[in-house]
Amino acid sequence: MTSTQAQPQILEQKPSKTKRYVGEIVYIYAFDVAYEMNRQPVRALLGQPVAQFVVDASKRSPRHLFFYRPQMVRLPPLERIGPHGPVRMERVIKLLPVGAISITVREDLIVYHDLQFSNGSLHQEVRRLAEEVRSELARHYVRPVPQLAEEEAYTVFCLASPLLADDGTVLSAENWLRNHRREVASLLTQEPDIDQLSKQEADESTGRFLSYYQRDLVVVDWDAALLVDEPKNFDETLYVMELANLQLAELEAYDRLLDDSLDRAYRDLGQRRSRGRASILRELREIRIDLARFSDELSNITKFFGDWHLARIYENISARFHLADWHRTIDDKLQTLADLYQLLNHDQTNRWMLILEVTIVLLFIIDLVILFLGFKVH
Repeated sequence: MTSTQAQPQILEQKPSKTKRYVGEIVYIYAFDVAYEMNRQPVRALLGQPVAQFVVDASKRSPRHLFFYRPQMVRLPPLERIGPHGPVRMERVIKLLPVGAISITVREDLIVYHDLQFSNGSLHQEVRRLAEEVRSELARHYVRPVPQLAEEEAYTVFCLASPLLADDGTVLSAENWLRNHRREVASLLTQEPDIDQLSKQEADESTGRFLSYYQRDLVVVDWDAALLVDEPKNFDETLYVMELANLQLAELEAYDRLLDDSLDRAYRDLGQRRSRGRASILRELREIRIDLARFSDELSNITKFFGDWHLARIYENISARFHLADWHRTIDDKLQTLADLYQLLNHDQTNRWMLILEVTIVLLFIIDLVILFLGFKVH
């Protein structure tokens, strides 16, 4: 636009009824599939070439911008019959070295979370796809899971900006949110009766929102988010949400692993007939090493803080997911494992010291016996 062209006026007063909403809905699914992925490159998946994911930041950012770039596969679109007619689905799979996959499904905007087709649900469709990916990439995975656990899902409602009033006036995204807070909260919480939703719940559900320009907006809740922006800028924000969702899935997976390991360690320690302490020590040592590597890998995939606006979005969504609490819980359990390891290690050291002391005493007694027998013979 040249300097002689007029910029559309942004309405700062109470906006009138919005003219029309245009956008899409994005379903994000994260699956833990293995301990980790080996470094052997994947050339193709499900008959499609594997490429490197790239995203550009559009907001103000430092000169040296960094995004983790996982391998990705874009599958051919699918046509399904939804409640309101044909639905076109675009599917993208991302492969992460921490032994996880993330699947995103994009469709035209609809007003509910759980999409049902004439032949099943989106949840079932994505789970079948995850099983296909896990089966085809089995040789690339280290210690794959015996079966997929329940996936971590997140829904993002994307509205194309600018939002327009009935008279064509451009609405400020923040003003629009203030006047439609209850409706947005109803969308994010899947509450069908807007009038029954309390003001406190509406304020809580929409309390974490960010806006960079007058026309963009991100509202983050626990199970879903609302994104208002230009469609070309959707991907960068969606990618941050996808990484946070993946992080949550992996933290849950390692929390389950720690629970199983602690239960097994306590059980083995309480049963004298169980496997030896050396075996328990070896397992605890391996788990501690595994979790140290896991922490490094998980931190590496979230090095996108070169963009300040995206970093703020990540901080808000990580607070919604309670990622810091998950980290603390895992750290506490890891410390418990470390304490058990030290306890067993000291116990084993004391046992060896006792054996050495007894051996020394026995050798001393044997020497005395030999000396006594030698004197007796002479």
